Amino acid sequence: MRKWNGGNNRNVTWFVRTVLILSIGLVTGCAGASAIPQTVIYKSGLNRVYLEKDPDSVSNTHPVTLTPSEVGSLLRGVRVWKQRNFVHRLYSGEAERTRAFRNEEVTVLAPALSKALELTSPDQRVYFHLGHVTEYGEEETTSGWLSIRGNLLYLTLSEVHDRHSPGPDISKYDRQMPNVPEQAPGFHVTFEPEEHLYKARSGWRLFTLDQREELQIRYREALDALTKTPQP
Repeated sequence: MRKWNGGNNRNVTWFVRTVLILSIGLVTGCAGASAIPQTVIYKSGLNRVYLEKDPDSVSNTHPVTLTPSEVGSLLRGVRVWKQRNFVHRLYSGEAERTRAFRNEEVTVLAPALSKALELTSPDQRVYFHLGHVTEYGEEETTSGWLSIRGNLLYLTLSEVHDRHSPGPDISKYDRQMPNVPEQAPGFHVTFEPEEHLYKARSGWRLFTLDQREELQIRYREALDALTKTPQP
């Protein structure tokens, strides 16, 4: 019978310690990825806009001057539709495209984003979160980021009109459960007119369920076109 010697024991101990260190580092890295608001631009109810460190770029061409009307025109050009699997598409076709930002949302968001772009620095980006309570007591949220590099406006959306259930009853044992979206299917996003869309990228954040849909828009060209043909 083979003996379990001290060398094997040390090897196991070293392996366990290595796994623990890597696990702690991974958790710490994920926790540290959350951006911290640097400047609050707008906050009212569940709506907020603030500047944060841009982890992806230090080449943003900020500050930039865009009027609330111009920002609103760009937001109205963003279209979104739900993802459907192959069978569902065969039966019902693609989901209907709708505006990612409703008129009342544009009214709130456009002035705040206009101000944010005037104040943000090249190493920052603009974060926005829209939220309101529905007639059923749910919270409906839309969140994303905005930045500009050269002639491209980068708009990234992580959720669009996601529905969250009402907060749990604090008298129950499960009061610490997170507020998980109940209606948050995957979605597609584009910009119309599409000839002004330089690139669209889709992805998911590592180790999370967060979707990221990025649009790169030739925003000056789009604004010139939209002023000639106003969007509905």
